Amino acid sequence: MTQPDVTVIIGAYEAMPYLVECLASVEAQTLDAGRVEVIAVDDGSTDGTGEYLEEFAARAPMAVTVIRQANSGGPSGPRNVGLDRASGRYVFFLDADDRLGPEALERMVAAADRNGTDVVLGRVEGINRKPPRSMWHRSFDRTDVYSSNIKYTLSAQKLFRRALLTRHGMRFDESLWTGEDALFTMEAYLRADGVSVIADHTCYYLVGRDDGKHVTRSGGYTLRFDSARALMGLIAELVPPGPRRDVLMLRPFLVTLLPQFGPRFLKDGEEVRRHKLELAKPLMDAHWNADVARRLRVHERLRLHLIAEQRADLLVDVVEFVHRKKNPAPLLERRGSRVYLPYPHFRETTAGIPDAVYLAAPREARKVPGYRESRVVFLMQAAARRARRARRMVVGEGRQLAGNAR
Repeated sequence: MTQPDVTVIIGAYEAMPYLVECLASVEAQTLDAGRVEVIAVDDGSTDGTGEYLEEFAARAPMAVTVIRQANSGGPSGPRNVGLDRASGRYVFFLDADDRLGPEALERMVAAADRNGTDVVLGRVEGINRKPPRSMWHRSFDRTDVYSSNIKYTLSAQKLFRRALLTRHGMRFDESLWTGEDALFTMEAYLRADGVSVIADHTCYYLVGRDDGKHVTRSGGYTLRFDSARALMGLIAELVPPGPRRDVLMLRPFLVTLLPQFGPRFLKDGEEVRRHKLELAKPLMDAHWNADVARRLRVHERLRLHLIAEQRADLLVDVVEFVHRKKNPAPLLERRGSRVYLPYPHFRETTAGIPDAVYLAAPREARKVPGYRESRVVFLMQAAARRARRARRMVVGEGRQLAGNAR
């Protein structure tokens, strides 16, 4: 039997009627049916999901295996079961309430084969859901997690080279109730020999369920801290201290941790606020530093600084200010070369917050009329851009030489 190019793994729980269009999108793929296998795991559904999967298996043009099991409580178990049975060169994780775009599998497999990359991201669009956007500005034959925005899409709906997952024994962490896909995908990014990005063709449709049962909407706040802890721990384990680690830490700080201290924090009771700060403290102690802080916008940096200092009283004032979408009047000093954004408690003696917390980084400061970027900053940034271009050229030439040698 010929090895399939790709195994589509579908974990399904109470997925009707969304499953109908999901499977239709698989059946409509342009990749030859003999090059595709589907492993579908019904995770204890009671709404006809398992029966519909078996109907699909009986008529589908590609090989379909349906596994029915007792409910595992989360998406990790079914995905791991599918991984254990997969035989394709690549695997793609498809959620049962989402759908593939036309030609998605054909384009992603071709990109991985053409570029020799281990992970392929296909453009995602949302249907009643807001998709990630910052990584789709351009396509990349080959990039990595440090020099692109792919760290801001850590969902599992990507094409992974199965040999990579097997070599490192990669599986979804079944102890996590949320963020398990972020952990898996970040590890794949870090271990991959290159990542391809298809930004000019929609490969995946993220569907918002009308019944509100989508897994990412469930779970209490403590689960979010569990997710942040796991992701920060993985980054610290696999990436040595320095600028690369700092860049990656932005993701758990901004996407997982900081939202717990946004508008919802204003509605929390005193006990919950105190508990959130307690949960955040070891994460801040271990991973918050000046190099991470300087990469953030002022209001993000200020909130995280107050979280690190356990200053709930001051934090509430800042969160309220930001929630009202108020913009502080910029303060320019040193002939316009420094821009401070005086959010609440700026230069208050009793607060004791360093001025540097309120100092706008050049990217944010450039939006302020009258700002004059210092020559030193300009030269440093120009040197950094030249170094990045040189690295890309070296990598590209190395890939070309390796290809010629083969």
